[in-house]
Amino acid sequence: MTSSLYISTTEAGSGKALISLGIIELILRKTNKIAFFRPVIRRQPLNQPDEDISLILSYFSLNQEYEQAFGLYVEEVQQLINRNNYNKILDKIFDKYKSLEQNYDFILCEGSDYLGQVSAFEFDLNTEIAKNLGCPILIVGNADHRSISEAIAPVKMSFESYLARECQVIGIVLNKANSEVVSQLLIALKNEFSKTINLLAVLPYQPKLISPRIQEIAQQLQAEVLYGQEKLDNLVLDYVIAAMRLEHAIPRLKENSLVITSGDRSDLIVGLLQAHQSVNYPHLSGILLSGDLQPEPAITKLIDGLYNPLPILSVSTDTYETSELLRQVHTSLISREEPQSLAICDREKVTLSIHLFDNYVDLSQLEQQIATIKAKGTTPKMFTYNLLQQAKSYKSHIVLPEGTELRILQAAAFLLEREIVKITLLGKPEKIEQTIKQNGIYLNTNQLEIIDPATSNKVEFYAEQFYELRKHKGATPDMVREYLLDVSYFGTMMVYSGDADGMVSGAVHTTADTLRPALQLIKTKPGYELVSSVFFMCLEDRVLVYGDCAINPNPNAEQLAQIALASADTARAFGIEPKVALLSYSSDSSGQGAEVEKVRNATAIARKQRPDLKIEGPIQYDAAVDLTVGGQKMPSSEVAGKASVLIFPDLNTGNNTYKAVQRETGALAIGPIVQGLNKPVNDLSRGCTVEDIINTIAITAIQTKINRRANQNSESDLSW
Repeated sequence: MTSSLYISTTEAGSGKALISLGIIELILRKTNKIAFFRPVIRRQPLNQPDEDISLILSYFSLNQEYEQAFGLYVEEVQQLINRNNYNKILDKIFDKYKSLEQNYDFILCEGSDYLGQVSAFEFDLNTEIAKNLGCPILIVGNADHRSISEAIAPVKMSFESYLARECQVIGIVLNKANSEVVSQLLIALKNEFSKTINLLAVLPYQPKLISPRIQEIAQQLQAEVLYGQEKLDNLVLDYVIAAMRLEHAIPRLKENSLVITSGDRSDLIVGLLQAHQSVNYPHLSGILLSGDLQPEPAITKLIDGLYNPLPILSVSTDTYETSELLRQVHTSLISREEPQSLAICDREKVTLSIHLFDNYVDLSQLEQQIATIKAKGTTPKMFTYNLLQQAKSYKSHIVLPEGTELRILQAAAFLLEREIVKITLLGKPEKIEQTIKQNGIYLNTNQLEIIDPATSNKVEFYAEQFYELRKHKGATPDMVREYLLDVSYFGTMMVYSGDADGMVSGAVHTTADTLRPALQLIKTKPGYELVSSVFFMCLEDRVLVYGDCAINPNPNAEQLAQIALASADTARAFGIEPKVALLSYSSDSSGQGAEVEKVRNATAIARKQRPDLKIEGPIQYDAAVDLTVGGQKMPSSEVAGKASVLIFPDLNTGNNTYKAVQRETGALAIGPIVQGLNKPVNDLSRGCTVEDIINTIAITAIQTKINRRANQNSESDLSW
């Protein structure tokens, strides 16, 4: 049992940042009070922050100052050693660590880099630090380009050295293994260490993590960016030198490669741009022109006329020297706008790192080592992690009408790679495929279907159903066929007919575009007269449910009561104990007025319909969520100060409040989540991020299971 962990690598380049990312992601599902600490770091050029500290603090938004995250600089350690003051090194590190220990539930320590003049004694120093801090040790080894015996030998030596000094080793992870020998390496690890260590893992080498972006290449080669400024985040997985004729060059092209050619080879430049556009050749990351030569005016005019062209860089070095410089390009999980600023994280690479860790490390074994951390409420990481895990267990089929939208495709790629849902994209296949290719997106086609409503063989079947549903409203067969050319209506009919379990839209469509077809065709559940919405507001240490912040402008008392009860059921279905507060500008009986009376009546109606629920109202926001204020204003209330479901009196109040809380506190707002429909259809904000889309799709997948259970007249028993 531990509330700290020390990552010790066997050598430089073992990939400890990936391990740190995975561990903190896991622990954030238990507590937000996490600190990151590096006992010894190197002073960076231009006073830049340490890369790993900057990455962790920035990506996870840890509540910790940069200066708190390290003990000493290597130069300071060297000076103290030269003065025979070894104990002072440990004292300074110990003091900084202990100051963190007072304020955090868990501290992840990351050992030194094994570089520079002091590398000879760094292992001994790491051992002494870990031992004095009382941290169990996770050994991380490097299997890159090594045989099984070569990969295991260094970790065995480290393990034996730690044991000899009475340090506790809780696990061994081998990183960067050839994917073909991962299973063999794991067997070898178990044969060597399983009698003494339970946590053993092997992570495969992932080329994307060490592949540079075009921006990094441009900066480090001091290249001039001629075109493609908007695509400088393109990932470069390989380099191709093109010096031959076009017909011989293009068969050598590789996916996501940077092509190096002389700046006066206009034929190759034009041919490469055309190959990049063609579905018959690989997607390119960019073109690098060597020799301080640039295309002729006629060629630049041609490129100027292209929409969003491929990045084209120019350098003064010749082709050979340029290729040698490319080998020396350093890539990172972070970038910085200016010296001394914290990182802007490469979120794609960070997400991939965490995904690798989750897939190849036995998280249950690791959790046993951090079992002393007691969860306090539901953290945002815990909530979103549970969403994805719960959705994955159902394998629901979700239709996404906005199949040509880049954010939708990126979210679909994330979900399909992790096999969380099955997905149907609506739109013209050739346009969707072009967007996928131009943006280098990988989609798992085994669980992906692309349908063009205009050519689908389901149109007649859906039209017959549509007509029966709407003929009493004056619909004609020709009219419904016209409607079905609209992706929102087509997607809604897929859900209605059972060809999809749920639908998510709104990244480019309005709320009306998304919900009108659902209200007309899917309609409300039995017992519901109103469709409403909630947001899951993921605060620092808990998740609140806000309703209704998106659909009903000015509900009356009966409608407000329905919103409150539906929101309580939604909260419970997603693992949140509903304590419902109907909000107003007055608490209890202290105020009068039409709006207060509406909330008071709504509370009475809701209590009468659901005496099993804890419901309070009217109540002010501060009294609902703050124990001290709630105790003063409504001391006998079971909800005051502890509300988890907050119901706003109107759309104006609710929408402004959720946005204010989101912006001012940094809370993650997931929604709007639509409640009350027979089958789930959810609306996205047009400003939604890829993460918003992923979370909304996961929630929709879970709602499909809730609906199935409700239809079977059984209570939801989701476990979280």
